[in-house]
Amino acid sequence: MTPFGQKLRELRAARGLTLKEMAAALHVTPAYLSALEHGKRGRPSWRLVQAIIGYFNVIWEEAEELERLARLSDPRVVIDTSGLAPGATEAANRLAEEIAHMTQGEITRLLALLNERKRRT
Repeated sequence: MTPFGQKLRELRAARGLTLKEMAAALHVTPAYLSALEHGKRGRPSWRLVQAIIGYFNVIWEEAEELERLARLSDPRVVIDTSGLAPGATEAANRLAEEIAHMTQGEITRLLALLNERKRRT
């Protein structure tokens, strides 16, 4: 599941909506929405994210959060380390090898490290 898929499922469940109802309103298939929720589809398009924001009638921070989560929800990430230090390439490859075996706690610590770095820049 992706961060966007998790949020989408939470919004849908909180409003008591089925995949079929939501899909019909957004002019997509229930199978597509299910795949999006489960992380089996790539990042949603900007147009679909905007349609979802309108569908749920969310504003300001919640709309921005949906947009942010959509940007961070590509389940098939490619990291280009060309031109970077060898350690960057090693780190990217090690993460690709290890992420499936990491605990939630380890992932949380890694995200905290990345968030701290972003705050400093």
